[in-house]
Amino acid sequence: MDYFTVCVNGLCLAVQSALHLFFVSRFTGKKEKLWHFAVYLFLLFTLEWIAGRFSIFWVAVIGAELLILYGMNRLALGNRRSVSWTASILAVSVLQLSSGIVNSAEALLFPHFIGRPLLYLLVLLAIASAFGISAVCYITILKLVSLENDCQASALGLLLFPVMFFFTAELYIVQTSYTQFSSTLSLSESGKHFALLFLQSLGLGALFCTLYAYRRICHGFQAQTILASLAQAAQAQKVYISEAQIRYEQTKAFRHDIRNHLTILSGLLNSGKSKEAKDYLQKLEITSSSLSFSHQTGNPVVDILLSEKMGLAQAKEIAVEISLVLPSPCMIDDLDLCIIFANALDNAVSACQSTGGTMSICISGKRQGDFYLLEFDNTCPEGPLPPMGTGLSNIKAVAEKYHGTILTEKKKQHFSLNVLLNISLHPESISIQKN
Repeated sequence: MDYFTVCVNGLCLAVQSALHLFFVSRFTGKKEKLWHFAVYLFLLFTLEWIAGRFSIFWVAVIGAELLILYGMNRLALGNRRSVSWTASILAVSVLQLSSGIVNSAEALLFPHFIGRPLLYLLVLLAIASAFGISAVCYITILKLVSLENDCQASALGLLLFPVMFFFTAELYIVQTSYTQFSSTLSLSESGKHFALLFLQSLGLGALFCTLYAYRRICHGFQAQTILASLAQAAQAQKVYISEAQIRYEQTKAFRHDIRNHLTILSGLLNSGKSKEAKDYLQKLEITSSSLSFSHQTGNPVVDILLSEKMGLAQAKEIAVEISLVLPSPCMIDDLDLCIIFANALDNAVSACQSTGGTMSICISGKRQGDFYLLEFDNTCPEGPLPPMGTGLSNIKAVAEKYHGTILTEKKKQHFSLNVLLNISLHPESISIQKN
C-alpha cells in the first residue's frame, strides 16, 4: 500500500467520522463533543486496521461500522434504541448510496485514466463528490425529518424497515459490482454501470420519498391532535355559554324579585317578627348562594368547567378537594385553560373509576415567580406509568406554548400531573413565537 492510499484512507475516515457525528447529533437533537469525534475516529481506524490485517469480508466491516455508530448514539449521545438505529442506518446508508453513485461514474471513467497522473485527480474528485453528495443529503434529511415532538419520535420506527432495505440493497450492489475496477470496459459493462448508476440514484430518490411520506404522516397526526384539541375547547366553550345563560336568567329573576323580598323583610321587622325575618333572610341567602359557583378560582371559564366536571365526579362518589386561585392578571388564554383542565379532569375521573376502594381528586395551584404551577393528583390502579395519550399531549402542547412543561409521576395508587406555565408572557409574543 503506497503513501497516497494511506493518506487518502486516513482522510476519508476523518471526513466520514465528522459527517456521521454531525448528522446523528443534529438528527437526534444532541450536542456532539470533541471527544466523541476522537473516540469514533479511533474506533474506525481500529476497524480498518483489523479488516486489512485479517482480510475480513467487506460487508462485515460495514456492519461493524454500523454497530459502532449505534454504540456512539446510545452510549455517548444517550439516544433511545429506535432513534439510535434509525440515525445510524440513515447516516451509513446515505454515504454508501452516494459512494455507489460515484463508483458507477468512476467505473465508466477509470479505464481512460489508467497509467496517467490524472488518475490520482480522478480518485480525489470521486471521494470529494461522494462526501459532497452525502453532505447535501444529510442537510436535506434534517430539513425533512425532525424529532421536535412525541409524535415524530414515536413514529420513527416506521423508517427502520424501508431505510434498512435501501441499505442492504446498496451493500449487495457494491459487493457484487465494485470490489475492483476493470482496466478495460466493454459495451455490456458500460451498460451495466449506467444501469447501476440509474438504479442507485433511484434508490436515493426513493429514500427521500420515504422520508417525505414519513413527514406527511407526522403532520397528519399533528393535525388530528390539533383538531381534537379544538373540538374539546369548543365543547368547553359551549358548556360555558350554556351555563352562563342559565345563571344570567337566574340572576335576572332574582334581581327582579329582590325589591319584593326587601319589602317583606321590612314588614316583618316593623311588625317585630324578628324570628320570621331571620328565617326568611336565611332562605334568601341560600337562594343567592345558588347563583355563585361551587368553586371560585378567579376565572369564570375555569369556575364553570370545574363545577361541571367536579359535579360529575361527586356523582360517581369521588372525593374532590380544590385549593386553587388563578393569578390576576393572567396571560393564559381561556381556551388553553379549558384544554388543560378538561383533559386533566377527564383523565383523573377515568382513572378513579378504574380504582377499587377510595377515590379522590385533588387540584391545587401556586405561583413561583413568573410561573404558575398547576397540580392534579388522583387515585389510579396500580401498575407502570401509562404512555402519553391524546389528553396529556394536548396539555403538553399548551404548556410548551407558554414556555412551560409537564411532569407526570406515579406512586402505587396515586398519579400526579404538574403543569408549569409562564404567566408573564404577553399574548402577542406567544402568537408571534407560535407562527
